[in-house]
Amino acid sequence: MASLNVGNLGEYLREQRRNAQLSLRQLADAAGVSNPYLSQIERGLRKPSAEVLQQVAKALRISAETLYVRAGILDEREREELETRAVILADPSINERQKSVLLQIYDSFRRENGFVPGPESGVAAGSETGDEPEPAAGADTASEPSEPSEPSEPSTQEKPSH
Repeated sequence: MASLNVGNLGEYLREQRRNAQLSLRQLADAAGVSNPYLSQIERGLRKPSAEVLQQVAKALRISAETLYVRAGILDEREREELETRAVILADPSINERQKSVLLQIYDSFRRENGFVPGPESGVAAGSETGDEPEPAAGADTASEPSEPSEPSEPSTQEKPSH
């Protein structure tokens, strides 16, 4: 009767568990939580931690961010931003520098549209290749003007020697 305000998390978990054709006990074992605790979460009697939600999401093979939103831990817009960033960072067809540049462009468009980049944005872009875009932007102010005019000759000679 005294269910907590955790959105429709419990109903959603039950639906996802049934779609995965798992019993409550099977999901509890796969997620590493107790069967009664998981039952209480599904009935809305307990509000699980982000760590428990992550374990349940992994066991169900669904997005943890979706569960965070349903539990009220994460805002819907933050989830969408995190998922977009995760897709970009996970793309094997582009290199780390390209991922960083793409994330910077994404942040630029979000700022232009009135959204302030979340705390994860600077960390994600900076931790991957944050140092690479800065020299490119500062190349115009380099103190040695001869370097930009001679990039093809030294780079072709340096590549074979590496």
